[in-house]
Amino acid sequence: MATATITAGAAPAPAMPAVPTTISTRRLIAFLAMVFGMFMAILDIQIVSASLAEIQAGLSASSDEIPWVQTAYLIAEVVMIPLSGFLSRMLSTRVLFAGAAAGFTAASALAATATNIDQMIVYRAIQGFIGGGMIPSVFAAAFTIFPPSRRAMVSPMIGLVATLAPTIGPTVGGYISHAMSWHWLFLINVIPGILVTVTTWTLIDFDKPNLGLFSKFDWWGLAGMAAFLGCMEYVLEEGPNHDWLQEQAVFICAIIMVVGAALFFWRAFTAEEPIVDLRAFTNVNFAFGSLFSFVIGIGLYGLTYLYPVFLGRIRGYDSLMIGEALFVSGLAMFVTAPISGILSSKMDLRIMMMIGLFGFAAGTWWMTHLTADWDFWELLIPQILRGSSMMLCMVPINNIALGTLPPDRLKNASGLFNLTRNLGGAVGLAVINTVLIDRSAFHYARLAEHVEWGSAAAQTKLQNMTFDFQQTPGLDATKAAISKLSGMVQQQASLLSFMDVFTMLTVLFATMAVFTLVIAKPAPPAGSGGGGH
Repeated sequence: MATATITAGAAPAPAMPAVPTTISTRRLIAFLAMVFGMFMAILDIQIVSASLAEIQAGLSASSDEIPWVQTAYLIAEVVMIPLSGFLSRMLSTRVLFAGAAAGFTAASALAATATNIDQMIVYRAIQGFIGGGMIPSVFAAAFTIFPPSRRAMVSPMIGLVATLAPTIGPTVGGYISHAMSWHWLFLINVIPGILVTVTTWTLIDFDKPNLGLFSKFDWWGLAGMAAFLGCMEYVLEEGPNHDWLQEQAVFICAIIMVVGAALFFWRAFTAEEPIVDLRAFTNVNFAFGSLFSFVIGIGLYGLTYLYPVFLGRIRGYDSLMIGEALFVSGLAMFVTAPISGILSSKMDLRIMMMIGLFGFAAGTWWMTHLTADWDFWELLIPQILRGSSMMLCMVPINNIALGTLPPDRLKNASGLFNLTRNLGGAVGLAVINTVLIDRSAFHYARLAEHVEWGSAAAQTKLQNMTFDFQQTPGLDATKAAISKLSGMVQQQASLLSFMDVFTMLTVLFATMAVFTLVIAKPAPPAGSGGGGH
């Protein structure tokens, strides 16, 4: 499919190097293997999140230790994603991707053998770091080896995988841990991982290595980036639950993050071969695409988190029941992916993005009417809106961000582009958690004012519940009634805090939908090989 060009009245950019007009079967199979590898790496985050309770029991871990199974993976992955561009240029796509697939597979097998929480955290960090190398390579390959006329097929495919994997993760994880054991959350990667490794090593021939870059490797830049992004991920992950900088570990990581950021940006602009080439942001297309990718990250990971928390906390669902209730979003993505590919070659990409963002806003606005009784059918329409809107946004965003970059810039830019989506998710989850905690406490205090001893309605309710509990022998009816009344107030406070979050997200997505109007009109699609800058 053709790509979109955002112009800003400047002189025309240099012509892109020639892009092939056809793609060989060998390269197509290699690309499909890469897509599947990316699917495994992204799925592995959410597939485990749904089954942390089972892993905690299996490893006899404490409630403070078990979140590190996720945090270690995310911190390691967020460092590798931008680094992968440099490694891909230095080693070649073939060596990086096949090596990442092999390492990810080996780390998955090791995670299944973990006998204590420390081993699990180390194996998960290795898994996240190595697996992170697979994700940006797929985006870069899609825009390197496919002619523009074929991108209407390719862009929805990688968009679907990048968004579907986190969405269906809780469902798949719930089924696996219920049907077998938590070990299979990791063992299930082994056979597909070996196949992906062998296929990509054998068939990838997109580029050649440039081993001369090794002598220019910016170790200080890498140290700064690791400190900056790793500590940022930790601060965003742990901050909401520990009153942010009041917690010593969060405070120390915040300081390291600032120092790391200063070192990273200094090296990015002064090193001969920076670890991450930030010049991609001078391309207006890429800058706008990355901004929208950041917002999509908030929607993708934020809603994938919010729905299960609501169903678990308010409805009391286990991971399997949550997965069954939420599969609709994945189904909506599947159905919408080919439609979005067709639409992206026939309509203005800005309009398509606007429809998707307004659809997002409509879904979150629907959720502002939440009650404690909402179940599958009440969540059906918001989930359909969420899934279909995600695909309507992802395809034009991918094309606007990466479609007009020259091939020599694509590898670095792809890492940055994927990083913005992950950072959007991390920032979004931190804000969502903070709002849920703070607003729940606020609403509880306000509601408690109306359930005091002076309230006639509260007294009547308490007396009725006390009478009901008196029918149960051996139970302190008064204490049981007060406890139940307190629980009801807490539940309503939680519901109101969820409504606040959905209202906040509605405003964000609606604002971004309007913001698409400030983007200059993209160039008209050229279905037969156009679309260069």
